[in-house]
Amino acid sequence: MDLPRHYFRLREPGALVFRVNGAALRERLEMEPVALVNLRTGEVRPQGGQVLNPEDEAAIAAWVLGQQAGAEARGIEDIRRTVEALNHAAHWVQTRASAAQIDEVSQALLMAMHDLRSTLVRRRAAAPQDDAS
Repeated sequence: MDLPRHYFRLREPGALVFRVNGAALRERLEMEPVALVNLRTGEVRPQGGQVLNPEDEAAIAAWVLGQQAGAEARGIEDIRRTVEALNHAAHWVQTRASAAQIDEVSQALLMAMHDLRSTLVRRRAAAPQDDAS
């Protein structure tokens, strides 16, 4: 089994980075904590007096880039699921919701939709116009 040289234990808002020692694989896998990564600030803090070597730094930089790309893709997917949820909500209101259930969710849903609409209109108005349209 090929082991990675580094393991990233996800935590808010980043990860704890371990250097993996698989030399003694038949006996026990050793993982030495080497750094703490904060995705929000971009800070990488060595742990326990460790000095990061170029391999550590490259692995951390690659992981950060992957996390950023993944977050962007997840963000778009979250919005697609939100659109789907709004469609399901409209169908539920039209076909199955009782008057009491509608009263329970109407204000919060209408406020959220108003906020979203206002934000979309503002952002689209501020965006540079595409010449192809």
